Amino acid sequence: MPGFERRGMLAARVYLAGQSYDSTVQRAAFRDKILAEPRNFIAQPTLSFSRAACFTGDGIESRHIDLRPYVLYGDRVRLVPGGLSRVALRKGSLVVNSSQGGGSKDTWVLQD
Repeated sequence: MPGFERRGMLAARVYLAGQSYDSTVQRAAFRDKILAEPRNFIAQPTLSFSRAACFTGDGIESRHIDLRPYVLYGDRVRLVPGGLSRVALRKGSLVVNSSQGGGSKDTWVLQD
């Protein structure tokens, strides 16, 4: 996957299923896995998520979130105010999907 190396994809921090591979040894081992079976991997840049204040056991702390809007489809399509915010439950984590340790919160728009 020389193209990935030229773009710095394998030189930077690597995340797989929410786990960070920070060390040079970890990145080298991960690189070997990709080169051995490239069809099993998809490369994408790490996105910058929004943050919101969340209640935790230690008080209120900032967590990464993303918003999934509610769209109603029938005779017409309507976007409903609010939606489902997916939340990274661990401090500093970018994992927001519930199958890998994230959580969710309803998001409501109280005024337009």
